[in-house]
Amino acid sequence: MMVAAVTSHLIDRLPRPRGRLTADAPLGPQTWFRTGGNAEVLFRPADSEDLAAFLAALQADVPVTVLGVGSNLLVRDGGVRGVVIRLMRAFTGVVVEGQEVVAGAGAPDLNVALTARDHALAGLEFLSGIPGTIGGAFPTNAGAYGSDLSQVLISAEAVDRAGTIRTVVTSQLGLGYRHSTAPTDWIFTSARLRATPGDQLAIARRIAEIDSARAESQPRSRTGGSTFANPPGHRAWELIDQAGCRGLQVGGAQVSEKHANFLINFGDATAADIEGLGEEVRRRVLEHSGVQLEWEIRRIGEAP
Repeated sequence: MMVAAVTSHLIDRLPRPRGRLTADAPLGPQTWFRTGGNAEVLFRPADSEDLAAFLAALQADVPVTVLGVGSNLLVRDGGVRGVVIRLMRAFTGVVVEGQEVVAGAGAPDLNVALTARDHALAGLEFLSGIPGTIGGAFPTNAGAYGSDLSQVLISAEAVDRAGTIRTVVTSQLGLGYRHSTAPTDWIFTSARLRATPGDQLAIARRIAEIDSARAESQPRSRTGGSTFANPPGHRAWELIDQAGCRGLQVGGAQVSEKHANFLINFGDATAADIEGLGEEVRRRVLEHSGVQLEWEIRRIGEAP
């Protein structure tokens, strides 16, 4: 009699946290592109201490990836090996302390801007134009409409791969244009932001202006936001337009007709379609202008 071999799953050898572990969790539906593969294991920690204890006990050979709201992210069709961490309920709070706003890493940027507005605090309106979470702003020093994270950040809490919880100030993060020198294994769990007293109506008007500008210039479809960083002295969308890429398609993916620096999934695009389209845009821009575009969208995982 033959006995079938039993193949163990990664989840079977992971530490047991207070939070939730899910094997083979679909990631595509959790991204704005609505396409891509699975997480080998998805972990939703209960709080910072749960996250720290899990990482401290996790075997060193297990890869760790952090997933935010999935707005500026492409998950390749073969999925993501190891543990994908998503900071959910315990990390979405936003509180005001005097003229400072403390936000969990899972708090949407828009919610932070609206909370500041409700307390007549100015300086954070630009966050309403960034379709992501506060935690997702750290690796690229996210910014829009004349400001960025480095200009308002006071300090942050992070957990490293060894499970150490630390508080760091802005100068320790090396924040520059779409760049940070913070260790890549740090998982940011909260941020303390600087604001100033302002006129609530003026703050509300500025947020409305930003929303209107986004609606007029950017597609509101299945997109990952701004695809390529602006090269020094250039605007990415202009280079793409000049290279004749507006409306270009690969499979179910298309360069937006509305804004040439946005790629969209118009129904059935695979992650390979989207990434392949982006690489074709880069090739054509380099051939036309001699400028090499760099991806701003984060791409994770493996080909199938």
